[in-house]
Amino acid sequence: MFETECDVAVIGGGAAGLAAATEVAGRGGKALILEREAQLGGILQQCIHTGFGLKRFREELSGPEYAGREIAGMRERRVEALLECTVTDLRENGRGKILLASSRSRGVVKVHAGAVILAMGCRERNRGNLGIAGTRPAGVMTAGLAQRLANLEGCLPGRRAVIIGSGDIGLIMARRLTWIGAKVLAVVEILPYPSGLARNVAQCLDDYGIPLLLGHAVTRIEGRDRVNGVEVSPLVEGTPDRSGAVILPCDTVLLSVGLIPENELSKKIGVTLSLATGGPMVNSSLMTNIPGIFACGNVLHVHDLADNVSEEAVTCGAAAFRHLGQGGAPAPAEGAVLAAANLKYVLPSQYRPGTAQRFAMRALTPFDQAELTVCAAGRELFRKELRHVRPAEMLEVALTAGQVPAEADAPPLEFSLMPAGKDAVA
Repeated sequence: MFETECDVAVIGGGAAGLAAATEVAGRGGKALILEREAQLGGILQQCIHTGFGLKRFREELSGPEYAGREIAGMRERRVEALLECTVTDLRENGRGKILLASSRSRGVVKVHAGAVILAMGCRERNRGNLGIAGTRPAGVMTAGLAQRLANLEGCLPGRRAVIIGSGDIGLIMARRLTWIGAKVLAVVEILPYPSGLARNVAQCLDDYGIPLLLGHAVTRIEGRDRVNGVEVSPLVEGTPDRSGAVILPCDTVLLSVGLIPENELSKKIGVTLSLATGGPMVNSSLMTNIPGIFACGNVLHVHDLADNVSEEAVTCGAAAFRHLGQGGAPAPAEGAVLAAANLKYVLPSQYRPGTAQRFAMRALTPFDQAELTVCAAGRELFRKELRHVRPAEMLEVALTAGQVPAEADAPPLEFSLMPAGKDAVA
């Protein structure tokens, strides 16, 4: 058994884990990253398109370039990383946490840590999550797998593709497949609006004449050994109208139907999860219901931008380091944060009275014009007009100390998104 110790153990070496560990080390703590893959960087390593780093590094980078910057910063702070090391269990002891992991090179690994940051990222929904009728031929895969095949393995996933769902990975892969010689017949989206960022719809579909079929569903996959076509039906009042169905001949079907925070370990150790996000419930310090265990990045909630992941991870790393200095003392009482009208969720799930804080949230439906309000105990604390609100794009609000209730009883903060202008009339 290989045994070691650190101040903060970070599970996951993607954008969140790298930024969190670097922040801990920058504050004088000893951070250790445990990463199950053979290299650091996570999904960034296969995202060869640009669009990363505009907020964090003030320049446009590809995914590998962004990961390289984070890895360089981590190494500059002398953060140690154990690669091909999968954490299998996390336990309490009298002084902190004990992590048990399986390592390809070291066998069983035991880590003693004062605090732990969960940064395991997320995974894609697959066909089993959708229940599409039809056979089970080759050629059906997630968009992320197709991205890996094309960008890291140098393989062409197929020559005629249909993409189910308009998530960002699917939109980016529509363009990527076109670049490498495949024909993308359509992107099929069950919702009446795209699930991905507006910039990706414009740059990946519109610029290449790839049809986006909103309000449609793939109702059948055909083929025996290999996919040979899909049936696409329009939705009428939310139900597929197969009388208007068309068959699109194809040899590849990519699924881009959402991401799920990777929280199997979190469940195992008793972390309370949110039904709205699939990630942990956290307080204002991004600490879970288990003292000393924090969460950030896509394991907490699915982000739209890697820059936002890193920003949140820096906050988490700082909070984990502060927790060490408090000797594990119980966190002060905090108030509840509630997602009210037209919001899917608001994070963090709690706020600290009288303290400036940032909150992240997602709209349930799109608005061209809207008003975001924050209320507590019947009084309005904050109001902001917003334009072009889309569920795919995360909203952020920074409240000053004066806008956050300072009462000891910490009344719930209620966030609401209401239509304004012509949306209100409609």
